Amino acid sequence: MARRKKDTQQIELPLSGAPAGAEQSPKSQAPSSKERKPAPPSTVPAPGTKQKARGKNGAEAPLAQHYRKWFLEYASYVILDRAVPHIDDGLKPVQRRILHTLWEMDDGRFHKVANVVGATMRFHPHGDASIEAALVGMAQRGLLVEPQGNFGNVLTGDGAAAARYIEARLTPFAREVVFDPKTTTWQLSYDGRAKEPVTLPVKFPLVLAEGTEGIAVGLATRILPHNFNDLCRAAINHLQGKTFRIYPDFPTGGIADFSEYNDGERGGKVKIRARIKPRSKYLLAITELPFGTTTSSLIESILAANAKGRTKVRHVDDNTADKVEILIELPQGSDPDQVIQQLYVFTDCQVSISPAACVIEDDKPVFLGVRDILKRSVNRTRALLKQELEIKLGELEQQWHWDSLERIFIEERIYRRIEKSKTWESVLAEIREGLKPFGKQLRRPVTDDDLVRLTEIKIKRISAYNRFQAGEALQKIETGIKEVKHDLKNLTPYAIKWFESLQEKYGKGRKRRTEYDEIEQISAAEVVSANQRLYVNRVEGFIGLNWRNHEFVAECSILDDALAIMADGSMKVARVGDRVFMGPGILHCAVLPKDGDRAFYTMVYQDKATGKAFAKKFQIGGVTRDKLYPLVKTAGSRVVYLEVNASEKDMAKSLHVSLDGRSRARIREFDFDLTRVSVSNRSAKGLTVTRWPVKEVKRLDLVLTVPAK
Repeated sequence: MARRKKDTQQIELPLSGAPAGAEQSPKSQAPSSKERKPAPPSTVPAPGTKQKARGKNGAEAPLAQHYRKWFLEYASYVILDRAVPHIDDGLKPVQRRILHTLWEMDDGRFHKVANVVGATMRFHPHGDASIEAALVGMAQRGLLVEPQGNFGNVLTGDGAAAARYIEARLTPFAREVVFDPKTTTWQLSYDGRAKEPVTLPVKFPLVLAEGTEGIAVGLATRILPHNFNDLCRAAINHLQGKTFRIYPDFPTGGIADFSEYNDGERGGKVKIRARIKPRSKYLLAITELPFGTTTSSLIESILAANAKGRTKVRHVDDNTADKVEILIELPQGSDPDQVIQQLYVFTDCQVSISPAACVIEDDKPVFLGVRDILKRSVNRTRALLKQELEIKLGELEQQWHWDSLERIFIEERIYRRIEKSKTWESVLAEIREGLKPFGKQLRRPVTDDDLVRLTEIKIKRISAYNRFQAGEALQKIETGIKEVKHDLKNLTPYAIKWFESLQEKYGKGRKRRTEYDEIEQISAAEVVSANQRLYVNRVEGFIGLNWRNHEFVAECSILDDALAIMADGSMKVARVGDRVFMGPGILHCAVLPKDGDRAFYTMVYQDKATGKAFAKKFQIGGVTRDKLYPLVKTAGSRVVYLEVNASEKDMAKSLHVSLDGRSRARIREFDFDLTRVSVSNRSAKGLTVTRWPVKEVKRLDLVLTVPAK
């Protein structure tokens, strides 16, 4: 069920054992089967009524209850526990468990990935393959996990080495931003043997920085990666109450058009181009890739386009290492600008991506825009900073209380009161009695735990006590308390300083790699080269490219359409190809102009039904590709004369008609005046020429003749 709430689209799924709508549906309040009266055997259930699976004796089938909710439960499980990130920390469950494991193992040194995968399996029930793939992906991005060893290459598509050969550890950014046990909510792992975080207390919009993709049951999410510094500036603008806009930044660079980005919501589109630069007259270099492609896939698309004749390249070299460099050598006489346009149209040098930002919020998948995701992440960061300050304030006040009690206990020599005490209760009573005169100096009442803590002070500490150092320590704590209280009162400026310091510490070297600009739509028909030769086999009715043993028609491109008129009066338009069937007995074949066929046709055909011969003038008009059009009135008719002219003034004025010698006509030859025939549409019947079978028709000036058969 989908519903609209403000600007947020939510898809509600049953996430517990109850089916969807169990609380609202009147069926859930119906009496039990024991309370309902049995319906008579002849009762017909109402349309749309769900029937329970029954056994032979009428009882409900024993396994029916196990299958009633299985699909919704599975869908909920895949959405929440596998495919979609949570809005609070921007992580999928497998990523969260990997980071938690790395934090537990963290000692500053690198850990074998195989060891990390094995430790993570304590929390993750889906096996080692998914854990290793997720860990390699995070390490390749480098924001949270620092890699060591061969983790593959996102530019070339090369995979990582085996898990036993590569190592990883948390980055300083992850240690500072992702973890805080004091503000983490914990839950039991899937087998109940360990605790894991429900969500990590992340103080940064990770889901926007890293990007994510996932396919669940009935929905998918695709959030594109954004630039680190752009996110920091956008977060500061939001905290300051300013408007902002953020666009993706891809690690592979390229040129992107975000005019239809739609804030990353469903229905948006991003066009991305590779960066192609001419190195010389016949040498092109690709230095940046479209997001989602690799040098391998890009080269394959170029070679495929070359094989199909959509572009012409001589040689392709891949020199990519840490930077992209694909060299394309062009044939002599090529136009580099035209080839670049062809690469954008017919290869993966230009791709289109459809984002769909979906996250988990309140145990439901929610479709949001990237600005809404950033706002909610920044608001959560502000709340976490407040929670950390409150915890720090409580710890400072507790430390001040303990240090003050210790100072009074030692300076006022209260410890001497317990020298003659013989029982534990009397010891605590003497200390409490000795502290009573100083109660006003404290900020809260003295508890029994405080008294026990005082008894644990060692004699060595008492003898080495320094009043001046103790006073300085208390003064330092009081200064810290004032600073924390000031930050709590000015929480928004404190959060702004947090993002500014974060950008200053970790934003160096993270410049935008993707240039955004409006990308003009390129017409494929305009840039494709006419480097193909069209041939025709008139008898068998086939057309094809580069058939040197058949009749040549014209130069063409692989995007052109060919028009053919057959001897039975049928017409067909089809895209040129290696071998395309048009129809037997092709009388006329031509490449169809891109702006439509404007030629004028003169046709004389012998009608099958009436036996008469008709003459017509027509133009083709609009047609649909691969559809057979009749130019005659009756199937089985035959064309005895066909003439094609570029303009109406070039059309024949008169035809010489010869009749079949076996006919009963007294006049066997005559001239027919074509000026009486006006130009009409292709479906017109035409004017009667004769009622006798025609042997031959020819133009008086012998422009074109099609002999009758």
